[in-house]
Amino acid sequence: MKAIVNLYNTLFGWLVYLQAPALLGARLYVAWVFFKSGLTKIRDWESTLLLFEYEYAVPLLNFEFAAYLATFGELVLPVLLALGLFTRKMAIGILIINYVAVISLEDMPTAALYLHHIWGLLLAASIIWGGGKLSGDALLKIK
Repeated sequence: MKAIVNLYNTLFGWLVYLQAPALLGARLYVAWVFFKSGLTKIRDWESTLLLFEYEYAVPLLNFEFAAYLATFGELVLPVLLALGLFTRKMAIGILIINYVAVISLEDMPTAALYLHHIWGLLLAASIIWGGGKLSGDALLKIK
């Protein structure tokens, strides 16, 4: 049995070195997607308000407050996620934005829904494993 474990460790042990760059890549990709969405919202604020009023069915919130909240979240949380600061909390915040986007748009195309699933899985990785060694959390020793 020990020989099998040693063989396994020899063949696959190097994969541990990919964890930090993989977590960094996941953080940067999701941060880029959501930050770009926030920039789109502020670029044409009138359209954003119209979309939140007539297209998105955000539950429990006034459409204008929801627009401000989503835009703020998409501009601030991704920056902190990309830097790896308070990674788990930022990932949870963006995951909430992602979830609300999915439930708020009734006629979401299947391909777009799949992207939201991918982003959710990448955010889940950041929530579970944190920012990794290549993050502000690691530098500041934040758990």
